[in-house]
Amino acid sequence: MAAGTSRKISAASARSHTRRAKQSSGLTLPSGIFPGVLLVVLAGLVAWGYQAIQPPPPKICGSSDGPLVTASRIKLRDGRHLAYREHGVSKDVAKIKVVFIHGFDVCRLDDVIANYTSPELVEELGIYFVSYDRPGYGESDPHPSRTVKSQVSDIEELADQLGLGSKFYLIGYSLGEALYKHPPCDYWSLRVAHYAPWLTHWWNTQNWFPILGAISKSPHILSREDKEVVAKLIAKGVDNMEHVRQQGEYESLHRDLNVGFGNWEFDPVEMENPFTNNEVSVHLWQGDEDILVPAILQRYIAERHSSWIQYHELAGSGHFFPYLDGMADTIVKTMLNDKE
Repeated sequence: MAAGTSRKISAASARSHTRRAKQSSGLTLPSGIFPGVLLVVLAGLVAWGYQAIQPPPPKICGSSDGPLVTASRIKLRDGRHLAYREHGVSKDVAKIKVVFIHGFDVCRLDDVIANYTSPELVEELGIYFVSYDRPGYGESDPHPSRTVKSQVSDIEELADQLGLGSKFYLIGYSLGEALYKHPPCDYWSLRVAHYAPWLTHWWNTQNWFPILGAISKSPHILSREDKEVVAKLIAKGVDNMEHVRQQGEYESLHRDLNVGFGNWEFDPVEMENPFTNNEVSVHLWQGDEDILVPAILQRYIAERHSSWIQYHELAGSGHFFPYLDGMADTIVKTMLNDKE
């Protein structure tokens, strides 16, 4: 007859056995899982970064989700629309025809020369002005392939379709800036536009670093005189910013930065006189206290092309000198002296 055996187990031994059992039943991660987890995290960060730098689609005027079309527009050869505004006398009776090219973060409504030239002078000289929205601004369609050269082509088509004839005048305002004379925060914004244009949208919409002062309307970009002029404009209720940016900041402001500070198809310093018969000149106006477009840049270009550029530097003036009383009349009269 087999006899059963009994074995006594101490309490301490039982507790030790239980702990070992619990430890052995814990989760054991497979070998090599950490590189996989790291890869997933990195992929997520890359996807997030890609989404962060992608600009939103533009709200094109006249589309189902875009602003209404209220301006006169022409249709260009590539299918885009260009909005424009006419001022002064009718072009059918005009003796002088002027195309105005607006600057950064403004639109066709901000034609300072047409708006501030005295009505008496306009009638006396028979001046017709036309200002237009550059691509992506106001009510002109965006142009994803915009370049300096394509903007010149837009002016040619505008003049042809409006029937301005073989001779008309151009006035441009605030179309360029110098990188190296800007405050550090603007310096980096412009470097991004030049060297990493794919980051321009993110840089000027993020909250970690200072964005371009011209976009944020920072007072550091204004001279003493500019601050006085801007205060008067605000008091008059002159503010078209909502209309300027209504199709999206990327297609207007950010793409403008990429074009203006990208690689041009030419070097302004090496340009030759385009007026072979010296029938007209280029008049370059500059405030010596301008912070946005430092005088040193214009002085250098004017000196290199002194045979066909007439340089006018205004002591004590900043970037907004065309808004000063009587200044628009002076600019127009000086420009037309070449006609005589």
